[in-house]
Amino acid sequence: MDKRWNAMGFEKEYQVFLNAHLQARTGERLRRLQEGHNEAEMLFLKQVWWPLFYHFRYLHPEYEVNDFKDGKRYLDFAYIRPAIRICFEVDGYGPHLKNISRWQFSDSLERQNQLVIDGWTVIRFSYDQVKEKPRRCQQIVQQVIGRWLGDELDQTSLSFLEKEVLRLAIRKGEAISPKEVEKYLKLSDKTVKKILSQLVDKKRLIPASGIKRVRSYRLGDQVKHPI
Repeated sequence: MDKRWNAMGFEKEYQVFLNAHLQARTGERLRRLQEGHNEAEMLFLKQVWWPLFYHFRYLHPEYEVNDFKDGKRYLDFAYIRPAIRICFEVDGYGPHLKNISRWQFSDSLERQNQLVIDGWTVIRFSYDQVKEKPRRCQQIVQQVIGRWLGDELDQTSLSFLEKEVLRLAIRKGEAISPKEVEKYLKLSDKTVKKILSQLVDKKRLIPASGIKRVRSYRLGDQVKHPI
């Protein structure tokens, strides 16, 4: 995908995404989105989320949940689908973290534990990770969501071997090589090449390197976009 188009596409869809949530909220939920959605959250969407999926479906910024102390708290991002709830937090580093008390630190841990008890998967990134190592963050996001996507593959008409190749790519979170697939499936190179070719024809995989002789493959839009 052309990088300039990618950037333009992000700016447009980001504004649509944010405006839709702003218009749907009132009161404290609206205030939290207006004041809590800052540079770190926007950078996460731009450098981590958008390059993976090119959409923001099922993602909710500053998502309100019940607090274990009978109050309310807000998650930076909640990814919600049937049977899956993932909390993505982007933690900044500043004076307020240096000055946090031991009791505030303990309270923060207890809140996170309660989310897990309530059925949430909690993934936390630092601002520096999002800014300096976005590809690693992308891999983590792809892997955690891939747990759900791997189950969804069972509902498709793909062959068993095709599904296993896609699960390998999802778990790895980056391009896979024919040699890796051979080792994973314990099949000959000829059989693996046939499977990979079929997945490319079905737009489930895309050649990631090489032209005449493809050396690696990445997930195609038919896999990424339905997420």
